[in-house]
Amino acid sequence: MRTMAPPVHEPRLTAEEFYRLPDDGQRYELVGGALVNMAAAGGQHGIIASRLDHRLRTFVEAQDVGEVCAAETGFRLAQNPDTVRAPDVSFIARERVTDQGIPESYWPFAPDLAVEVISPSDRFDDVLTKVQEYLHAGTRLVWVFHPRTKTVSVYRANGTVQLLTGTEELDGEDVLPGFHCRLDELFV
Repeated sequence: MRTMAPPVHEPRLTAEEFYRLPDDGQRYELVGGALVNMAAAGGQHGIIASRLDHRLRTFVEAQDVGEVCAAETGFRLAQNPDTVRAPDVSFIARERVTDQGIPESYWPFAPDLAVEVISPSDRFDDVLTKVQEYLHAGTRLVWVFHPRTKTVSVYRANGTVQLLTGTEELDGEDVLPGFHCRLDELFV
């Protein structure tokens, strides 16, 4: 009689262990304690994220309402097992920065605004999973940029979703009151 070997389980990492991993030149996120390799972003992705980052940063600094973080900035969205996601652009409101201070490692909470720019290697289901993780962890507004169709899906904490196209404007709503930016200024 053949016996089957027990399943091999990858060790689960904590956010602290993930933060201390040596840099191997790859990009990762931590999802449920497991490392997930992220492909490098392409040119369109980088330009869109940079254009949005610039506009958000200019507005946020002028209004002194918080901090804007670029890609690679980790946010711990869940614990036991830990999930650390790194949106392409994010915003944290001033009062949350003041309460917590700026951490050396990952932010211990979800951003107020998370932005994802879809890359050709991204699977739609994986992007939706990220959106749900952000919202479940307390993110109030998620913008998902679709470079191929030049559209943005706006996901809100109240469960509503809106698709923006053409010359329509992103609106900071109650997360960034007064922020507006036309889509056609961001897409390549």
